[in-house]
Amino acid sequence: MGFETGSSINFDPAVSSNTNSFWLPEVFSKKVQVAFRKSAVAEAICNTDYMGEIAQFGDTVNIIKEPTITVADYARNTGTLASTDLTDEELILQIDQAKYFQFKVDDLEKRFSHVNWQTVASDNAAYQLKDAFDVNVLTAACAGITAASGAYGTGAAPIDTGFGSSEIDPLDVLARLARLLDDNNVPEENRWVVAKPEFYEELAKTSSKLMSVDYNQGSGGLRNGLVASGELRGFKMYKSNNVPTPTGGGSPTHQVLAGHMSAISCAQSLSTVESLRDNLTFKDIVRGLLVWGRKVLRPEALALAKIIID
Repeated sequence: MGFETGSSINFDPAVSSNTNSFWLPEVFSKKVQVAFRKSAVAEAICNTDYMGEIAQFGDTVNIIKEPTITVADYARNTGTLASTDLTDEELILQIDQAKYFQFKVDDLEKRFSHVNWQTVASDNAAYQLKDAFDVNVLTAACAGITAASGAYGTGAAPIDTGFGSSEIDPLDVLARLARLLDDNNVPEENRWVVAKPEFYEELAKTSSKLMSVDYNQGSGGLRNGLVASGELRGFKMYKSNNVPTPTGGGSPTHQVLAGHMSAISCAQSLSTVESLRDNLTFKDIVRGLLVWGRKVLRPEALALAKIIID
C-alpha cells in the first residue's frame, strides 16, 4: 500500500483503494460560521412617537404642525389689531415600505443534518431585514436635508478633512454641525451623529486632548453602532456603513449626518415570521415580512456635512 510524499499513514482521509482507511471519522462542527453584521443605528436615532397609531400597510398618520403666531408692536389708541390666521399644515407619515424573506428546509436536512438550518437561516434573514430597514431610514434622512436645515460642504466643493494646512480637522466638522443645529434652536439633549468608519478613523487622529477622554471609552463599545458611552461636541456618536455615499462634488466623498431625536419618525406596522408546509415537496417554508414607514418631520433638526477623506 503506497502513500504520496508528505502524507500521513495514520490520519489521511479515507481512500477507497487503501486497506482499512475508512476507520477515521470525519467530524462536522455544529457551530456555523456566522457572517459579520453591520451596525444598525436607525432605531437609536429615530423616534417612535406615532407607532401606536398605525395598523397595516398603507396606513397614514396625519400630524398637525404647530402654527407660528406673528407678534406685533402695540401702542395705545391703536386701531384694528391684526390677527394671525391659524393654519392646519400637516405632515404625513405613511406605512409604505415592505421587505420579506422566504426559504425552504428539506425534511432530510431537518432529520439528518448536524445543524439546525431553520434557526441559522432565520437568524440571518432577521438581520437582512433589519439592515434593509437601516439603509432605508438613513437614505431618507440624508435626502431630507433642505436649504433651511444644516448643510456644510454640500455645494460644488466638499470639505477636505485632515490635518494639512488647507484641511479641516474632523473635530471641527462636528463643531460646525453642532452650530448649524444651534442656529435652528434645536435642543442640545438627544443629539446624535452618524458616519462611516473612515470618518472615525480620521477623528481618532485629531490632536484634541478631548479625544483621549471621550472617544471609544466606557462600556458603549460598538453595541448598535454606538462608538462611545460619552458625547463629543454634544453628540452621541454612531458608526454605520449604511450612511449613503454621495455622488459628484469631488472624490472620494463621505457624508456625516447629525440631528436630533425628534427629526425622524419611524413606525413598524408588521414584523412577523411564519412556517408552513410546502404542498409540492417534502419541505417546510419559512418566511417573514417587515412593514414600516419613515418620515423626516423636522428637517431643521438635521445637519449634513459632505467631506473628502484622502
